[in-house]
Formats: sequence, structure tokens, C-alpha cells
Amino acid sequence: MRKRMTRWAALGMAAAMVLTTAGCGSGSGTSGNNGGTTQGEAAQATNTQTDGGVSTGEPVTLKITWWGGQGRHDYTQKLLDLYTESHPNVRFEAMPSGWDGYFDKLATQAASGAMPDIVQMDYLYISTYSRNNSLADLQPYVDDGTIEVSGIDENLLNSGMIDGKLTGMVLSSSYAVMGYNPAVLADAGIKEPDSSWTWDEFANDVKVIKEKTGKYGAVAYGVVDDMNMFKYWVRQHGSDLFADDNKSLGYADDKLYTDFLEMWMGLIDEGAVPNPDEHAQIQALGQEAGPVVTGEGGFIYEWNNYASKMSAVNDKLKIVTPPMLDGSDAKGLWLKPGMFFSIADTSKVKKEAAEFINWFMNSEEANDIMMAERGTPASSTVRDYMVNSGKLNDQQKAMFEAVESAQALCGETPAPDPAGTSEINEVFKNTAYSVFYGQTSPEEAAAKFRKDADAILARSN
Repeated sequence: MRKRMTRWAALGMAAAMVLTTAGCGSGSGTSGNNGGTTQGEAAQATNTQTDGGVSTGEPVTLKITWWGGQGRHDYTQKLLDLYTESHPNVRFEAMPSGWDGYFDKLATQAASGAMPDIVQMDYLYISTYSRNNSLADLQPYVDDGTIEVSGIDENLLNSGMIDGKLTGMVLSSSYAVMGYNPAVLADAGIKEPDSSWTWDEFANDVKVIKEKTGKYGAVAYGVVDDMNMFKYWVRQHGSDLFADDNKSLGYADDKLYTDFLEMWMGLIDEGAVPNPDEHAQIQALGQEAGPVVTGEGGFIYEWNNYASKMSAVNDKLKIVTPPMLDGSDAKGLWLKPGMFFSIADTSKVKKEAAEFINWFMNSEEANDIMMAERGTPASSTVRDYMVNSGKLNDQQKAMFEAVESAQALCGETPAPDPAGTSEINEVFKNTAYSVFYGQTSPEEAAAKFRKDADAILARSN
């Protein structure tokens, strides 16, 4: 145990970060159900035929954790209740969370051998948890038919393959977008953007929104709280964030870093983007009450399920691919796994956990409740069902349709982020904030980021 605690110490400390994904589907929000709810009652073993199989075992409790906003918490709870109805021997101990602190808690649980049976996992962290032997190999449950994957693109499925083990079952695909409120743009006299817009046009639009309406031009969730936007920026410049051997950063010119920060710093200085203190206050509201949703902000950096998952509170929001780099033909965008379900290696009920994951991914009844909130379903069979079901709202239809057009702008999907990425994210955030607070220059911050990131990568990979 002492050895396991030691190897997780760095991750537990470094995972203290603020990140929006959703990511791939990721979204910030308050923790639901008072931080944890036990659903269903253990029942006598019964024979209940469902599309997920026959429920015949002894009473089982599945512990499950995920991140998201309150809307995700609510419908996921409905899914757990529904599964228990058709599998009376299965009950759930649910541990929903906002993104903030999610991986802090998970690192502590992993270190103590108390990780929940089913874990919503992000592409950002799957390599680290896999290489610390915290996640079970799901391949046996694919091979024996417990988890049906025939409708999932092989490349997307293999995004959960780490060092020869399938430690994450991909639930959805996603890509980065700018979500926006059309009414705010109209008030500022700004034309809605299309996929050809540039960073200069974005910056100008953000400033005009502030000048004409007094509202935030953009809410910079995720811009420096994680490296996904910076990764997009680096890829637009023809480089990769990480070197092929994962032992150092992959771009050579620190001007990429300084230009990126100077662009955002300029928008913050003009009041067009929240400063770090304002950003923290906005995050505390949860996305459903954020400025873009309420009409107090124009743009937000997010994932392609943003308008869909916010449709319950504002059904007028739209998405567009992020700005292009003027003069560059490099494809910065990429299709990424929106999120995974993983099973803890310490779980004593792996088979039952795998059966639930299969039902969650592939059943029509589960997807009728989810309505693609976690991203575009990974299974083509499920996607076809959803498109033809007549149940999608305008935002959900737009999300499905936009995937096809976005693919033309997407380059090769990068490998999962290397071990140590959580620590590097914290360095990235801290160095960026030191610039925003006027404590250091962009050049000094860029040098520190490179030095610290290279050291972390070298010792972790």
C-alpha cells in the first residue's frame, strides 16, 4: 500500500485544476444529489430478460462516479434507476461531481484502493491511470460479447487502448468548438461566424460585443485551465504539443506560447474576457447559469455538445468550429473521444460493471434519456437510431450534422496525453495566471513552462 500511495502522490497533488471539457464532453457545475446517492434496493435474485441480458446474480452494488453539470447528474440518476428496475439485483452508489476537484478525489481513491467500480474517464488522464495499474483491461468483456463494439470506428475504439490494454470504453466523439449566443451577437451588430473565421475576426468580435453591449465578448472557460485550446493553437502552427517520445514538449518556438497568452491577456485587459477572479466567480455558478446561457456573454470555448446540453435552459445557443489561423493550412482540429467509462482494477464486480456499460452505450432506452448530452454517440448503430428517431431537438440535430462538416477540418487524432499531463496542466495554468495577474512576463512564463513541462515528461515517460 505504501508503494501505491507513493506513486499516486504526484498525481493527487497535481490534479488540483479547473478544466472544462466535455469532454470532451466536459462541463462545470455543482455536485448533484448531495455529493452521493444510493439508488435502488437490493433484491432477491431474479430472472429478468432485458436487452442488456439476463439478470440472475446475487445482489450487487455498483459504485459509479462521473463529472458534469446538474442536468447530467439528474438524467444519469434516471438511468441508474431504470437499470435497477430491469436488473433488480443491481443497486448503485452514485458519486456525481462537477469537474473541479473530480480528479483530485479520484486520485485519492485510487491511491487507497477505493476507486469506484465504474469511472467516467477523460482522454487527458487515461494514460496516467492506466500506467499506474488502476484501470482494468476491458478487452475480455469485448471478446466474450459482454460489451458490443461492432458499431464503433476502430480508431475511436482504440483511443482507449493504452500499452496494449483496453482501459477505457469510448462513449462518444467530440471536437472543440466556440459556443455562442446569437442574440448577444445580434445586439452587437455582429454576423454569426462560420468555419472560415479567423483569430483576428474572433478578437474583433469579442471587443465589439463589449463595446456595444457592455457584456463579456467571450467567457474563457478552458482557455488556460487546461491545454486543449493551446494544443489546438500549436497544431494550427504545424507542430504538436508533445514530442513523439513524450519526453518533452513537441514545439520548438516559445513564441507560440507567448503569442497565445498575449492574445488572451489583451482581451482580459480590455474587459472583453473575464479576468481570473471574475472567471472563478462565473465557474461557481455552473454552466447552466453562465453568461453565454443567460445572455450576458457572446462566446465560450467548449466541446461540440455544448448547445445540446444547454438546450434545456436555452434552446437558442449555437456552435461553430474554433477560429482558423490566417495563412496556415495546418489542421489544428481533431476528433477526440468525448469521454470513457473505465472499470477500476480493484473492482470485485467487473462483469456486472461491464454489463451496465454495454447497456449505457448501446440500449435505445438509455440513449433516449441521454439525448447525446455526453457527445455524439460512439456507436454508428446508436447514431442512426437517434437521427431517425424524430426525438432530437434543433441543437441536437445540429450537433450530429456538424460532425460531418467538421471532419473536413480535422487532422489526425493525437495519441492520448502522456503520463504527467495533469501536473503539466497545473504548470500551464499557473504560468498563464502569473501573466494575467501581472506577476511575470509572457517570455518568462514560456521559459518556465517549457522547463517544468520537459522535466515532468522526462521523469514520467
